[in-house]
Amino acid sequence: MPFHAVFLDQASLDLGDLELAPLRNLFDELVLHPSTCPEQVSERLQGAQIAISNKVPITRETLQACPELKLVLIAATGCNNIDLAAAGEFGVTVCNCQGYGTASVAQHCIGLLLALATRLADYQKAVQSGRWQQARQFCLLDFPIVELSGKTLGILGYGELGQAVGKLAQALGMQVLIGQLPGRPAQNGRLPLSQLLPQVDALSLHCPLTEQTRGLIGKDELRQMKKTAFLLNTARGGLVDEQALADALKNGHLGGAALDVLSEEPPRSGNVLLAPDIPRLLITPHNAWGSREARQRIVMQLAENTAAFLSGNPMRVIG
Repeated sequence: MPFHAVFLDQASLDLGDLELAPLRNLFDELVLHPSTCPEQVSERLQGAQIAISNKVPITRETLQACPELKLVLIAATGCNNIDLAAAGEFGVTVCNCQGYGTASVAQHCIGLLLALATRLADYQKAVQSGRWQQARQFCLLDFPIVELSGKTLGILGYGELGQAVGKLAQALGMQVLIGQLPGRPAQNGRLPLSQLLPQVDALSLHCPLTEQTRGLIGKDELRQMKKTAFLLNTARGGLVDEQALADALKNGHLGGAALDVLSEEPPRSGNVLLAPDIPRLLITPHNAWGSREARQRIVMQLAENTAAFLSGNPMRVIG
């Protein structure tokens, strides 16, 4: 049986710097679309047995309209863009990618922490604006610098990524404490938020966004943290109450925050955290995962998932 595959949003993964042959060689035909609007999905998947999507939604209506579809490959870990219940009803296997960005995200997370601790952005702006050139001394020390050695990092979400961040933090001389996520069975050595938050000098989020974790860090939680503490979020924007975070930073109730995620991405409707008057806040555009090496691992996992499915032994199946 010839296999026809369609990649609905290739440009979200491939910047022209990836080797697609391991994936392409598995199909009789692979059609690549840089992007796909929701109203184009069903038409583009007509006659296809395999759909590849990073963020393009594949709904019940699409699955009904595309009866030849047998496999959906998610070019990411998150699967909220796929109607998994409908996929199960229609006999469509769904596979995702896992662990591909651990090194890239962990590196980015620690980079954000270092930038907060060293006030990197503030000092860079000071040089660009000419303040160093006008200084009376050889150096400029206008912004307090924090040594991370000896400080405490709290981690919420201690899977592969949380553990990788913890190892890097320990290499900097930090102590690592692990928090207990709500709705999870209690585990030895993991602290409830009420005990964790007052102790940490930095808190890093690495947990999935669920009904139990939505708004996990809100007004009350921020108040429990030290006024000098840093908040890091490279997981999902919905984990943090963004208005509460903006207020805490403006009111001096937090030492700083660095985020790679927001509640809406891209933030076309605006976001309270994008206001220009919020101090000690760094935001990057959900690019922590995006090293070339990590994106190539996604291609390789897509190929592995395809080959496993075609052999009758699917892997990384979700749903």
